[in-house]
This record gives sequence, structure tokens and C-alpha cells, in this order.
Amino acid sequence: MADQRLEEIRKIRLEKAQKLREMGINPYPSKAKGPTTPVATALDSMDKKVAVAGRLMSFRSHGNVTFADLKDETGKIQLWFQKNNLNEQYKVLNLIDIGDFLYAEGTVAKTKSGEISIDVANYQILTKSIRPLPSIWYGLKDEEERYRRRYLDLLLNDELKDLFRKKAIFWQSMREFLVNKGFLEVETPALEATAGGADAKPFVTHHDALDTDFYLRISMGELWQKRLMVAGFEKTFEVGRQFRNEGLSREHLQDYSQMEFYWAYANYEDSMSLVEEMYKYVADKTFGKLKFTITDQEVDLKKKWEKIDYRDTILQNTGVDISNADKNTIVAKLKGLKQEFNEKEPRERLIDNLWKGVRKGIAGPVFLVGHPVEVSPLAKRKEDNPKMVERYQIILAGSEMGNGYSELNDPVDQAERFKTQQKMREEGDVEAQMHDKDFVEALEFGMPPVTGFGISERLFSFLADKPIRETVLFPLLKPEKDKD
Repeated sequence: MADQRLEEIRKIRLEKAQKLREMGINPYPSKAKGPTTPVATALDSMDKKVAVAGRLMSFRSHGNVTFADLKDETGKIQLWFQKNNLNEQYKVLNLIDIGDFLYAEGTVAKTKSGEISIDVANYQILTKSIRPLPSIWYGLKDEEERYRRRYLDLLLNDELKDLFRKKAIFWQSMREFLVNKGFLEVETPALEATAGGADAKPFVTHHDALDTDFYLRISMGELWQKRLMVAGFEKTFEVGRQFRNEGLSREHLQDYSQMEFYWAYANYEDSMSLVEEMYKYVADKTFGKLKFTITDQEVDLKKKWEKIDYRDTILQNTGVDISNADKNTIVAKLKGLKQEFNEKEPRERLIDNLWKGVRKGIAGPVFLVGHPVEVSPLAKRKEDNPKMVERYQIILAGSEMGNGYSELNDPVDQAERFKTQQKMREEGDVEAQMHDKDFVEALEFGMPPVTGFGISERLFSFLADKPIRETVLFPLLKPEKDKD
């Protein structure tokens, strides 16, 4: 019945569009008759002549008077059509519907009810809508339908639209912070012959002209930005899209934005100080505050960011000492904790799963340090304990919210770690890193001491306290089944 009703409405509106054409009125002109004023400005222009353009969100006729609400990106204003003012143009209102785009000229005045309105002297149809909008009161309730018709969700939900304005500020302020600190924004390849810079399963695509398979990048150019350090650049960063062929969750996407920076002649301690300052700057610029409630946990970015140790924290919460525990012990503990994992995974990956179970109870903000070499194939070893690396992760509301380290620049050590990772891949670990011989060659020419850091748009979703898909304009969905 709903589909039948929709087809009836479409038919009527298509007929209206045709009648407009027969009257010599183009229902889809290329532009408005003249320049327009934002609705927000028009609302403050009492007794002045203005011209506005936008979508009709309501439309109601009362004999010789018709009222409509017109909405643009800045707000909503009432249009007041009077037959005496419009003469023949008034009749054309019969061919207008809610959802149409209109240009209207007139004087800003108040109606008898006291509502600020535009007393329309002239108007132009800009777009004739064929499908009716969902009810402004009930909107789109089904989650998949909201994501699939995101443009309608945004049209009817000003709060959601404001969320994406904040997201734009989030990235703009991060860029602003880094540029002010002397970093240069760069662009690195999105297609790679060797996927590197992270433990993740990549997407594979085929390049017809080169007749070669390539990978969509899984990091924000980590190994490329390090090559730039070899080339003599000292502070670089990139913001862009990266892709990981992994599962969906409240925190995970396969196609998302990430920022990574690389800083020569600095180490992970310097990076921690810079990142703490950056998070506070970005949070304040984006949300105007430093205290947040995230998944029912209170997070205060203003307080002192403590350091916690990877091994000690796992030991305190599980009783397992990862420095000497064998694989069977770790598997038994994961089963006891009812943590999701794959028994066939190598010991390194099982340790990471153990940590993921522990971190859920940490509100933060804290710096997690003391990572073992096994879980950090690109980080520099600690001089006083070569089994550990100079790495940190930021923990907020039980999740990892940023990853940084002193970059490994010893080509011999890097080659050996790549070999270990390659062996893990051959044994079935699809997230283990590939052996990038070209990168090792670049290191052999010499890379200065460097620290690097990466953060994804997950930080924004957490500060907004929203599932990450809700903070994406157009989340990835399966193709809709053919209704025919």
C-alpha cells in the first residue's frame, strides 16, 4: 500500500512539472533570478527587502493567503504569499509542494500572529521535487534506512547536521595546530605495492594499465613519510582516507580518516607532550570543553595524563605475566575472561587480545607504555631494556585513541622484524606486516631519530559519544536489493 501511495504522489508531481513547462515555467532552472540572502540574515532584516532561496518544509493555503516555511543551511523563515500582491503568480502555487526549492523576493514583516515572515512580491520555482519528504515529526526511524537515505536524515535533523560541522572543525583545528608547530602537510600514495605501517588486513585491487595487484593503504603513509625523513624533511603530517578489510563495530570502520605526523630529532617522550597539547586544543576548538561523558565513563582531558605500564596493567588485571607466560597460559586466561580470540593466532596476537580485554575498564586519559617488541614491529627498542620499545598509546574510555613511538631506524633490526612478521603471515596471520624491502633500503641510506603518531576519526566519535558510523556522512552499506 505504501509503494502504491508513493507512485500516486510521484505521478501527480510529474504531472505538475509538466504543467509548469506548458505554462512556460522551467521547473529546473540553472540558477535563481538574482543574488540571495541567507535566511539567518533575513530574519534580522525587519522592514527590508530581501531575496532568499531554499527548500519548502511546510505549505498551507487559506483562500487568498498561503504560508510556507522555507529552509536553507542557516535557518528557517516563513513565506507569506498574498493573492493581491502576486496576481497570476498566485495561481501557480497550486503546482508547488512541500520539498520543492523556491527563490522568493519580498519585504521582511510580521504577520498578525507576530511571526517574522517575508511578504513575497515575486518568486521562482528552482526545483520541483517528485518524491515526498518523510514526516518532519517522525523522520526516518530505521537505522539502515537513515544511513541509506542519509541526505534525508540530515535534512530533517539539524542536530545531526551540526555534528558534521563539528567534525569539520575537528580536522581543521588539528591541521591548524600542526601547521602552527611547523609541520608540513603532505600527500602519500593510497595504492601500495606493499601494504605497510599497521597490523591490518588490506583491501586488494587490480591496476589494469600496470597489470598488477595493489593494496589500498592501511596507514596514513607511515613508511612513505619516513622516507621523507630520509629525504631531509623534518616535520610532516597527512590527513586522509585509509582502508582496512576488517569487521564492523561501534568503534571500527573499513574506510575512514586518519592523521599521522612524523617529527625528526625527537622521541616518543617529546611526542607525548605534543599530542597531549594537541588533543586539548582540538577538543576545546571543536566542542568548547575538555570534560566529556563517553559510554558512561567520565573523561577529563584537563587533568594530568598519567602513564601506565603494558605488562604491569595486564598482570594486575589478569594475573598473567606476559614477559614469561607461554601460549597455553594466555589461551586459558582468554577463555576464562570470555574474550573473543582465535586459538590459532600467534602468541603476539593473543597478548594483544588479552590487553584489549583489560583496557575496557580504563577511563583515562592515560599513556600506555612498556610495550614488548613482539607487538611493535616498527618501534625503536628501549636502550635499557631491548625487549621493550619506546611506544605509547592513548587510552580514553576503555579504547585506544592514538598510537605513537620512537621510530625504528636501524635497517638490520627492521629487516629482521619484517622477516618475523612475514613468517606470521605465512602461518595464517592476515594482519601481520609485509616485508617491505624498499623501505629497508631507504633506511640503509640513513634516517635520523624520528617520532611518529597516528590518530583516526574514532577520537571524534568518542568525544561526541556516538557510534562511529553515526559520525560518518555516508556509511558503507550493502547494495539495496532491487525492489522490482
